[in-house]
Amino acid sequence: MPDIVALLQCLQPFVTVTTLRQMNKVTVALLAMSGRVTMLGISRWAGVGGSYRTVQRFFYTALPWATLFWVFFHQHLHRAGDSYILAGDEVVISKAGKQTYGLDRFFAGLQSRVIPGLAFFTLALVSTQRRRAYPVRSEQVVRSEAEKAAGSASKPAKPAAKPAGPPAARSKGGRPKGSPNKVRSDATLSPELQRIQAMVEALLQRIAGCIPLTYLVLDGHFGNHLALLMVQRCGLHLISKLRCDAALYLLYEGPQKKRGQRRKYGDKLDYRHLPDTCLKATTTAGQIETRTYQMRCVHKEFSQPLNVVIIVKTHLQTQASAHIILFSSDMDLAYDRLIDNYSLRFQIEFNFRDAKQHWGLEDFMNITPTAVTNAANLALFMVNLSQRVLEDLRPDAPEFSVLDLKALFRGAKYVAETIKLLPQKPEPVVLTRIFSRLAAVGRIHSRQPAPTSP
Repeated sequence: MPDIVALLQCLQPFVTVTTLRQMNKVTVALLAMSGRVTMLGISRWAGVGGSYRTVQRFFYTALPWATLFWVFFHQHLHRAGDSYILAGDEVVISKAGKQTYGLDRFFAGLQSRVIPGLAFFTLALVSTQRRRAYPVRSEQVVRSEAEKAAGSASKPAKPAAKPAGPPAARSKGGRPKGSPNKVRSDATLSPELQRIQAMVEALLQRIAGCIPLTYLVLDGHFGNHLALLMVQRCGLHLISKLRCDAALYLLYEGPQKKRGQRRKYGDKLDYRHLPDTCLKATTTAGQIETRTYQMRCVHKEFSQPLNVVIIVKTHLQTQASAHIILFSSDMDLAYDRLIDNYSLRFQIEFNFRDAKQHWGLEDFMNITPTAVTNAANLALFMVNLSQRVLEDLRPDAPEFSVLDLKALFRGAKYVAETIKLLPQKPEPVVLTRIFSRLAAVGRIHSRQPAPTSP
């Protein structure tokens, strides 16, 4: 059996001995339990020393989760020869009632609508070699009244009625005389971007000198000039996605005027007739032809040129086509690496799936700020812990999954409780057979690791 206590020993300098002992009980219970992951459910599987009161004390203790995430990752998951990119995304979980801290209405992508619930923004380090994401920081999204008001103010207001009176008394339209040009590099970030910037800067300061990071990958919600400005202020390059109808222009390469402002906008990009000189790759799979274009474009909302990659898919029989637009602030990034790095962003979605399905991110019933923070961060921490345990088991069983891991620990729990009822402890060989048979109950894959005693 994997030794969970040994894996958690690296956290000892940052939490008390009591908290570490409680964490050991909780994590082992999470690995073995079935059903909804609540404090009561955990206490039923924690065994001796894991009463409901003990579990409650753990969830109501303020923990330095950012430090715990990083220490565990650096000790057990980091590989010196691997390269990493930073990915960020928001996860929304549904919640009923009115007392939960941070309860608000958020857009849930899985349901394609706004629902009442909680939201957590998570940063993860994504390994480009192992193709896996490891959460390293997560904070709850709690919108202030000013942020809600700013969101409402962003909607276009109705035009005001023209004042009555003679024409001479009315103010002239157009730009006020003497008003200076706006400098986009000094733009004020929204409260959402300010919150994310603080998270990224704190993470970069924590891992400085350990992992060199160049790119921050965000989804299409952050495909705008303010998000690009935020990422550049953190010293990183942004990789994201633009709207499919984004107004992009080719760089102007013709003759310039001798006096006045230099022209930088060329022809507007027509997505139905992209220039063949920018074509980088063409592949065909069945009836679908995929063309990949890369070019340098400018957008009137961005203060700098963009490295744009356009992927066009066409059905050869019907000639129906669709395209997506990826971009980066790194003008030297090759098209294949840009596409690959953006596709790796989806690995963080698998973290959210495992946290909801196996570790209680969708189940917890805590309502206080500290308990809500602990429940969400514990679920994401278990994603990293389970990946570390699976690394030891997969050499003997490459297809070993999280469900197989939970079946393994559940079988060990059953064996341990059964042995307590026997008048005499069985021989080690018999005990190994019993454990191997019970560990196979509920397993998905037929192949299993080499049997070991619980």
